[in-house]
Amino acid sequence: MEYQQLQDEIKAAMKARDNHRRDILRQVHTELKAIEVNERREVTEADVDAMLKRVIKQTKETLDGSIKAGNNQERTDTLTEQVAILEGYLPKQVEGEELIALIDAVLADTGAATKKDMGRVMGELTKRTGGNFDKAAAAKELGSKLS
Repeated sequence: MEYQQLQDEIKAAMKARDNHRRDILRQVHTELKAIEVNERREVTEADVDAMLKRVIKQTKETLDGSIKAGNNQERTDTLTEQVAILEGYLPKQVEGEELIALIDAVLADTGAATKKDMGRVMGELTKRTGGNFDKAAAAKELGSKLS
């Protein structure tokens, strides 16, 4: 997602009076604005994606804590909705058959054969997908293919 698109989404959420969407997108925007000010540079699409992932992670941690603490259901529902909203803005994850085909291609290209090569293969997968793949499924699949 581009930075301008994020700003447009905030405006659309404000017009639609969608407070949950507006609030969580403003949180992402605030973090990105800090990058702009502190590092004195333009925010890139990669920055937006990384920040979305970071805010998702933080929100999921808060959600887990809320569930464990038995806090009120309204807060838990709000956090769950915010995670779903943010995940909708992330690029599509590579998974399933597409992931297996990509793993096979990387194994063929790198010539990896042992579990010692697993880090190199995972690095190549990250490079080819921009980090948008199911890492647990990839590790499991690699573990079964490497000796």
